[in-house]
Amino acid sequence: MTLTAAAVLAESALRRPDHPALVFGPRRITYRELWDATRRYAAVLRDHGIGPGDRVALLLPNTPHFPMVYYGVLALGAVAVPVHGLLRTEEIVHVLRDSESKVLVCGAPMLTEGAKGAEVAGVPVITVLEERHDGRPRLDALAEHTGPIDGCVPREPGDLAVVLYTSGTTGRPKGAMITHFNLVMNVSTTMLSPFDLGPDDVLLGCLPLFHTFGQTCGMGTTFLAGGTMVLMSRFDGPGALDLMVTEGCTVFMGVPTMYLALLDAAAKDPRRPALDRAFSGGSALPVKVLEDFQEVFGCPIYEGYGLTEASPVVAYNQKAWPRKPGTVGRPIWGVEAEIAAAEVEDRIELLPTGAVGEIVIRGHNVMAGYLNSPEATAEVLVDGWFRSGDLGTKDTEGYLTLVDRKKDLVVRGGFNAYPREVEDVLMRHPAIAQVAVIGLPDEVYGEEVCAVVRPRPGTAPDTALGSAIVVWARERLAGHKYPRRVEFIDTFPLGPSGKVLKRDLVSRFAPGR
Repeated sequence: MTLTAAAVLAESALRRPDHPALVFGPRRITYRELWDATRRYAAVLRDHGIGPGDRVALLLPNTPHFPMVYYGVLALGAVAVPVHGLLRTEEIVHVLRDSESKVLVCGAPMLTEGAKGAEVAGVPVITVLEERHDGRPRLDALAEHTGPIDGCVPREPGDLAVVLYTSGTTGRPKGAMITHFNLVMNVSTTMLSPFDLGPDDVLLGCLPLFHTFGQTCGMGTTFLAGGTMVLMSRFDGPGALDLMVTEGCTVFMGVPTMYLALLDAAAKDPRRPALDRAFSGGSALPVKVLEDFQEVFGCPIYEGYGLTEASPVVAYNQKAWPRKPGTVGRPIWGVEAEIAAAEVEDRIELLPTGAVGEIVIRGHNVMAGYLNSPEATAEVLVDGWFRSGDLGTKDTEGYLTLVDRKKDLVVRGGFNAYPREVEDVLMRHPAIAQVAVIGLPDEVYGEEVCAVVRPRPGTAPDTALGSAIVVWARERLAGHKYPRRVEFIDTFPLGPSGKVLKRDLVSRFAPGR
């Protein structure tokens, strides 16, 4: 039995050769052109000794080179190892060594860190987008004079397709092993529901392709549907709004910070894109933002939930059922998600409906394990379930609600305060544009609830406003939940996928810093 995730692109190139697959600036690349370039890239990599099972690291920006290299690697039967674009040299060395990558394909804008990391790890570099010639082979230049490979190397469903490194919030990043079966099932299942993508859809590809949300949910589902992806090399609100209007985008996928930026842009630009639907993931979307976006853009947001280790999609609000704002919907087809006792580590002890516990998952989306980490794998793959590390509840209709990451939970005086719940309430304060709630060490209560606030434009971030927010929150939240401390910030520290880095905020605002 054979299965290859490269067929996601290959089959659409057969079905719709002349349809635009990618729009990038003034360039329009058809499926035929994209698949031809992909096979040429594959041929160059093969000439450099890459074959089935070999790991190829990709350190690439959001340009057409990313899908060309990614699907070229998969077509060879090799394993793609996308590297987060914001990693520094030492972190790149870890990924290259841990994955045992045979080569790093590096975009010129990322060579400063990439080339140093590859040199330390002893891994050869092949570049794209490089103007100067430093003696390194240039994949894009070589591909112009190389004949394409004939087709895809067949793989077994359980063979590795991609190794995706977690963001490493606890310890060093771990490589989640995603099989061809994982990837094909997640792309094909989510293309139908929740994303409901068809050949006439146009998606704004503003999520980083090195991250699983942009890579699998954005690029993979669009290509399988035979639709068009409008690539943005770097997201900004005004630019995204302009692109969606001029290119006729019908679908938007983003993380909460992107929705906030689009709302800011829409306040200054009266044009509106012909969006049919939008999808949010990555971290919790405040209900207020969902409501504002729907009012301003006239388009529903479907919020969902996924993890790198789950290929990534677990659950989503979907067209088949009523949307429930504040929830992440129901599990996708073929996947189960339940609530288990978070404190019981050696087995899965399922809890009754409505109880708060750890979200556990099983289905076609669960990774094969962490690369080179049998102990870490054994901690999360228990009794046939994957332990997510996220706390949540499930209601009588099967909708999941994310409460928080286990590690983000604030325990004040022995009582649990869930940051997401507090953030949802605070986002309704008229002076707050964005907020992140964290726990700071406290001698009396163990931890104190702190709200880190980005105020709305024209609002003075002073002591009086901080005190007013505390009073306002106290009227709306239980005594152990409302923030006693308010700190102000101009911009939030964000990870590569657009998530607010709460550990950086804790470091910044902890007592004695």
